Amino acid sequence: MTGPILRTDLVTVFRLRAYVPTEVVERLRDDLRGVQGVRHVLVTRDPGQPTALITADVDPAAADRVLEDIREIGIDADDLSLSRDEKITLGGTTPLGEARLAWAAVLGEARANARPISRYLLLMTVAGVIAAFGVIDRNDILIVGAMAVSPDLLPLCAACVGLEARRRSLVARAMRTLLLGLGIACGVAALLSFVLEVTGWLPENFQVRGGGIGTLARVDLSTVIVAGVAGIAAILSFETRASAAVGVAISVTTIPAAAYAGVALGLGDIDDALHGLAVLGVNLCSLLVTGTTTLAIQRLRSGPPPQLSGAD
Repeated sequence: MTGPILRTDLVTVFRLRAYVPTEVVERLRDDLRGVQGVRHVLVTRDPGQPTALITADVDPAAADRVLEDIREIGIDADDLSLSRDEKITLGGTTPLGEARLAWAAVLGEARANARPISRYLLLMTVAGVIAAFGVIDRNDILIVGAMAVSPDLLPLCAACVGLEARRRSLVARAMRTLLLGLGIACGVAALLSFVLEVTGWLPENFQVRGGGIGTLARVDLSTVIVAGVAGIAAILSFETRASAAVGVAISVTTIPAAAYAGVALGLGDIDDALHGLAVLGVNLCSLLVTGTTTLAIQRLRSGPPPQLSGAD
């Protein structure tokens, strides 16, 4: 005979660790125990030390409330950590896919990805080179490869988070990072096509607009719709750490158009370059609108973004 089949769920939880001055330990412990979604609140004291360690398991839906309580007490940011953990539990808890949006986690992720770090810039350079050869050789596989390399999904989502959370500095920084990366990809494609033309390595009688690649410079209904639904997918993947898989689908609206514009610019075809940039601009607007709207709809369920301290 076989035993009963156990029902298990994959759930997400935040692990709270806070080093709290001893004079406010009792207050914070009682506050945390009164918040729905906070469990296993423990206090660890070391005699003679001015602080005590408070640990707890926090549901995503309660993370913002917990951080607000801690901010009001005035605990230093260096004495606080809230880390994400995923675990398998017996049935009866909220599945990972049903967890409410934790604004604190999303804002933290957005801040981290709004900066133009060297790895991001290098990957955008590589994506620009691959996409340029894809445009020049009419090779769809190379263009898909460039989309897989491009990390432009991350600053794009950071900008959406900043728009919904009303964080203007976060929006500005994320947009600068996004446009810098796309500008690098476009510039690299322009330089590469110019060098190939000067050295005679460019295919004979090459026309940027020729073949199926020419559709990259045309704005139509499908352009707006594809970019719009890509924006929804971008935000959902950003929240669930699936950005590596979904990033390819998002970059279909950015990297090909940027590379097309760059190749056209390198060959002196200003008209085609402007068409490619127009497509890129329309796609970015659609991505931002639908991504931010997706967050706004989630906010109706999860509550407004918390007014957490700290610079964006």
